Amino acid sequence: MLAPVQLTSATRQNLWRLTFIRTLVLAAQAGSVGLAYWLELLPLPWVQLVMTLGCSILLCVFTAVRLRTSWPVTELEYALQLACDLVIHSALLYFSGGSTNPFVSYYLVPLTIAAVTLPWRYSVVLSGIALALYTLMLTHFYPLETLPVARENLQIYGMWLSFALAAAVITFFAARMAEELRRQEELRAIRREEGLRDQQLLAVATQAAGAAHELGTPLATMSVLLNEMQQDHHDPMLQEDLKVLKDQVKLCKETLQQLVRAAEANRRMAVEMQDVTEWLDEALNRWHLMRPEASYRFQRLGQGTLPRVAPPPDLTQALLNLLNNAADACPENLQVTLDWTAEDLTISIRDHGAGVPLAIAEQIGKPFFTTKGKGFGLGLFLSKASVTRAGGSVKLYSHEEGGTLTELRLPHGARGEQHE
Repeated sequence: MLAPVQLTSATRQNLWRLTFIRTLVLAAQAGSVGLAYWLELLPLPWVQLVMTLGCSILLCVFTAVRLRTSWPVTELEYALQLACDLVIHSALLYFSGGSTNPFVSYYLVPLTIAAVTLPWRYSVVLSGIALALYTLMLTHFYPLETLPVARENLQIYGMWLSFALAAAVITFFAARMAEELRRQEELRAIRREEGLRDQQLLAVATQAAGAAHELGTPLATMSVLLNEMQQDHHDPMLQEDLKVLKDQVKLCKETLQQLVRAAEANRRMAVEMQDVTEWLDEALNRWHLMRPEASYRFQRLGQGTLPRVAPPPDLTQALLNLLNNAADACPENLQVTLDWTAEDLTISIRDHGAGVPLAIAEQIGKPFFTTKGKGFGLGLFLSKASVTRAGGSVKLYSHEEGGTLTELRLPHGARGEQHE
């Protein structure tokens, strides 16, 4: 459903540009006619010329009013607008010398616009109309009664003015059209990338749902066995290890339960606004429970009023994944900083590991690509997807003093995508 909308929008924008160009050309034509009348350069049928210019004014006004409506602009309508320009230009030429008028080359402007913006069949039809009208001008036109010298001078200056006007119009329209085409191509590329990302996320989510369902039974079994082992063995060292294992099993069970709660919260969009430091403290405490061997230092750099966010569960999970990646690189002396501006907030995570290898920098963050000896290569991919959904970005840099700097940027009030 995206392609027709983009095509219609582009045609509407092209018609706006055509109306703007038509207004400029109309001003130039009216100025030329007015100057010729004021200086009495040529004996022309002034009434007929004014009526023709009036028709051009009415067309401009009608098009401007029509573009303010919600009716879609079709390619056929756009082609008819260009045909009207050809007819009006032919009428002006008819009353001012026909094919001998130097402004006859302006025929090329509507044809160039049609060739750039319309399918070839419309361009062929418009070219046929222009050729027929130009051929008619060769034999049927209002003759000019001027001295040969005066006619030659007017022909030279008119040819220069016609070339300058046509070159300016074509350059303007071609440049704007090229810019519009580049913008649409970038949008299509973004849509393709988002579609591929969504397909990958759907595949991962399907597998994750199945895995979460299957993990419930073995975790329950492990919990029962750990309880029995604690009762049967009283070695203090073993008791301490068993306690750590029980805490890890409990954390896994809580994580699975949170998946269910998170899915329900996402379905209801039940997220609450909170200070960013409150959200960050909760996430850091939860992460430190998962990674007790890691040590970190948190620093707040921003000044003034704290930004507020409404983070969905997947955004919190994205932050945990980034912290885990940093701890996997080097669990000691992680540096977590929070800073913000008027537009967004930045969470930076600095580790003292090996850094980002330049040879694989572009591959990092793609699904199923990992630099670790273990894992599936999904953590950073899912994190980037969640942050992108919230309107933010994730970037990894090799720090100049060693290690990796992970930069998470989020807009103020960041929340997940809303679906109506």
